[in-house]
Amino acid sequence: MRRNQSMVNNFLLLGFSNLPGLEGLFFFVFLTIYLLTLTGNSLIIMVTLTDQTLHSPMYFFLRNLSFLEICYTSITIPKMLENLLSKDKTISFFGCAFQMSLFLITGAAECYILAGMAYDRYVAICQPLHYTLIMSSRVCYELVAASWLVGVPVQLSQTFLVFTSYFCNSNVINHFFCDIPPMVNLVCGDISINELVAQVEVALLAVIPFALVLMSYVCIGSTILKIPSVEGRRKAFSTCSSHLMVVVVFYGSGMTVYLKPKSSHSLDMDKFLSLFYTILPPFINPLIYSLRNKEVRVALGKVLLTLHSQETNGHRKNEHSKTLGDIPTH
Repeated sequence: MRRNQSMVNNFLLLGFSNLPGLEGLFFFVFLTIYLLTLTGNSLIIMVTLTDQTLHSPMYFFLRNLSFLEICYTSITIPKMLENLLSKDKTISFFGCAFQMSLFLITGAAECYILAGMAYDRYVAICQPLHYTLIMSSRVCYELVAASWLVGVPVQLSQTFLVFTSYFCNSNVINHFFCDIPPMVNLVCGDISINELVAQVEVALLAVIPFALVLMSYVCIGSTILKIPSVEGRRKAFSTCSSHLMVVVVFYGSGMTVYLKPKSSHSLDMDKFLSLFYTILPPFINPLIYSLRNKEVRVALGKVLLTLHSQETNGHRKNEHSKTLGDIPTH
């Protein structure tokens, strides 16, 4: 079998080359979404850093989530945009391995940061008297650090297994980035170890944090229902509704690809479905938090007003300097 197997030096990312007439439109749409994603998440980071009223654990996690979303999209979208315009759609062997490992690590980090945010809401609603003691700065930093590090061993193991395999005389990836399903599809021979590691990966890095989120919201829901006043229940629910929407979008879009039965797997369909978990959550998260969260809306308004005032003052100073420059001197 070794004669029919080969190691490759680079891979060809097909992307959307099967739709050549639409590549220009795809480039414009994805570039617009990417720029809006960077802008929206950067504004969230700026607002939560500059406004003193948002210096709480809830917004600390939101700030880290926004930073993670910037990293998450920047791993895949720039290369996709390059391939949409270029005839050369290759990616180096090590570049592909690097892209896949970073994508998997940031995806796992997002799962656990969302779980950390759910735990924060659980403590705030179910144990409000102990909130400041439990959610100390040290605990918040430790939770975020653990979120980034927990997926590294498993994800690097998965990447190592895939890229030390033999590929069946093919380097063509039917996808717009180096993801697990299309890469494993190229591997020759027995892939049972890859599948085992993938199952461990899903259990540790997706199922467990999702279960933690569900447990948190079961407790939150039970506590909210015990609140006597309608207004109190509404306020309690509003503090976690944005996060709940983000969880539904992220996990719902990811599960459509990774938890589908093997018999229904289609690489072309997976390629389009993967747009929903690589592009959609980072794009709409800032919209969800800015539209549904009053504190963020107010803080964002202050930042935009400050920026506008600075721009206006700068323009007036320039006009004043020009006016003084036009006065004749003797």
